[in-house]
Amino acid sequence: MPHLWLALSAHGFGHAAQVAPIVATLRRRFPDLRLTVESALPRSLLERRFVPSPFEHVAAAADVGMVMHDALAVDAKASCSAYRAFHRDWPTRIEWAAMRLRRAQPDLLLADVPYLALAAASRASIPAVAVCSLHWGAIHAAYCPEEGGINAQILEAYGAADRFYRPAPAMAMPELGNVTDVGPIAMLGADRRGELRRALRLDDGDRLVMVALGGMPTRLPMGAWPKLPGVHWLVQSDWEISRSDIHPFEPLGMPFVDLFASCDALLAKPGYGLFAEAACHGMPVLALPRADWPESAALLAWLYNHGRCIEVTRDQVERGDFGEALTDLWALPIPIRPTPDGAATIAQALEAWLG
Repeated sequence: MPHLWLALSAHGFGHAAQVAPIVATLRRRFPDLRLTVESALPRSLLERRFVPSPFEHVAAAADVGMVMHDALAVDAKASCSAYRAFHRDWPTRIEWAAMRLRRAQPDLLLADVPYLALAAASRASIPAVAVCSLHWGAIHAAYCPEEGGINAQILEAYGAADRFYRPAPAMAMPELGNVTDVGPIAMLGADRRGELRRALRLDDGDRLVMVALGGMPTRLPMGAWPKLPGVHWLVQSDWEISRSDIHPFEPLGMPFVDLFASCDALLAKPGYGLFAEAACHGMPVLALPRADWPESAALLAWLYNHGRCIEVTRDQVERGDFGEALTDLWALPIPIRPTPDGAATIAQALEAWLG
């Protein structure tokens, strides 16, 4: 029985979304695959992403990520402090993680994108592969430029991976010498538009916009937004907004990816999973401002080339001033959808370690 150890960053839900298609492909190739998931993400979220795969959950923070003020703003001071704490007595931390891997004896470690797991796998002589559109070394350097010693440890850990797969769209990674580029990774859903519109009792001609912030606990001030004629919004239920044009998606009982495939537009912050899945579904995007995030420029440039996108300002978000932007967005020419073949490419390469 092949054993895959999956280490996941818990900075939002995008890292789990990115590897889920890879795991699904491997499960079809290896029906008896044993899966261990190391992550601080809630098990309920992991179960939704890795159905129907049973897995063992090691509920531990696999890395720091970044501390956030909200879904759009990094708390740089708190983040730098968290990294200093995480790297205090770094060799001991690596050895502790390596001991855990030696006990588990996986055939392969796959990281998206915790670097401690990669360093530990190297110490334990376990093959290790990274996959992500970013790496925490570049993110850390952007917000903590004075912490060169810590950054060197991060880059050394990433360099210990046998391979770092960089799925499009992605930020540049000139610091790493083990990068292999692959195509986009996205889970494709079923278009259940008719069923969804009936469930929400939408009129002919109404349009449905999904609002998604990538798993960050932030609420947009939607209750104060003006109603836009013919526009309805789909949001997470814990926002608790009671309005005839705003609908929680959890009570609908549909898989998130099917809801995603059945909407007419997406309002989202720049993030890999949402942008890649939007382009691969042909869904137009209103992009929230996230100028200081180092990955944003690469994600936006790719989406402009492969999808439909209009950036909105923070002021528009506060006022709900989206009427003209949505009209312009839906008028953009529809491009050819990119093919999400990255997961298959990576899974095929990983078979050599698991077979």
